[in-house]
Amino acid sequence: MAEPVSWDQRIRGAGLRATAPRRAVLRLLSAWARPATHAEVSEALAADSWDRATVYRNLCDLAEAGLLSRSDMGDHVWRFELSRPEASPADHPSAHPHFVCNTCGAVSCLPDLPLPIEHVPAAVRAGRVEVRVHGICDGCAA
Repeated sequence: MAEPVSWDQRIRGAGLRATAPRRAVLRLLSAWARPATHAEVSEALAADSWDRATVYRNLCDLAEAGLLSRSDMGDHVWRFELSRPEASPADHPSAHPHFVCNTCGAVSCLPDLPLPIEHVPAAVRAGRVEVRVHGICDGCAA
């Protein structure tokens, strides 16, 4: 089955070598469609025999190249997810709101919501703003 996106082209277009670990990381995160920690990605790719350091280096390289977004949901753990294709450094359209469960810590993506920014300090308009909604997920509420 052919991949819907040419990972090699995206990786090379970002100025990186298209290696097997980089393709595997992008493929995994596109399938999950949610932010994932380094530990989760390492565990999921363990069968491919890449060590944790290799996975972490590739996550950081892909984030630095703009192919992944890296966020801290308030628990001091970096989570990585695919950047949106239309992302640009000027307006950060890849940033979108996330839901964080107060009980189990699960993180999920929320749909984009337009946020009016005309009445906020210039420093907020110029920088990246991350929106997190905290609450109890359906699994913990049951």
